Amino acid sequence: MFDLLWLCVGAFLRLFGTRQDLLENLALRQQLAVLKRKHRKPRLVLLDRLFWVIACRLWPNWKNSLLLVTPETVFRVASYWFPVYWTMLCRVRKHVGGKRTSRQVRDLIFQMVAENPSWSAPRIHGQLLMLGFELSERTVSRWMRRTPRSSESGQRWLAFLRNHCEAIAAMDFFTVPTITFKLLYCFFINY
Repeated sequence: MFDLLWLCVGAFLRLFGTRQDLLENLALRQQLAVLKRKHRKPRLVLLDRLFWVIACRLWPNWKNSLLLVTPETVFRVASYWFPVYWTMLCRVRKHVGGKRTSRQVRDLIFQMVAENPSWSAPRIHGQLLMLGFELSERTVSRWMRRTPRSSESGQRWLAFLRNHCEAIAAMDFFTVPTITFKLLYCFFINY
């Protein structure tokens, strides 16, 4: 506070000089007041910042007398603290979404899908709710898609075809263009 008072007294005494000299002298005195504070690195308090805001409005050449902070200093500090800031921000950021699905629930979903292939996500979700597991239907459908597929399903289809080959009828209908650009209609039935 004493520094600000001394700054104002110096400004009053300099009123009798030109406006340019007055503002430059005032800026230099303000910077000296900041540097004389008992800090290893000079720190700008609210009044210091207010001074520079007013100075930049009233004085177009205010940057020329600024010695505390140069553009190189700003760039150096920003290039050091920017990665540090984002690293801390990413560590603090909370996990988005719900709770992670436990291994027990995932195995239970996989088991239900394997034992009941006709069940859909709403049915398995309802069964899990009845068992006391709180998770969404969307989570169930995601884990259903990740269910490990066994080669038994292909074997079951092959077994079905072998068992019912006598009762299966296959048919096909298609057209074939001839050399004279006429259409030949084909209809096949295999029984």
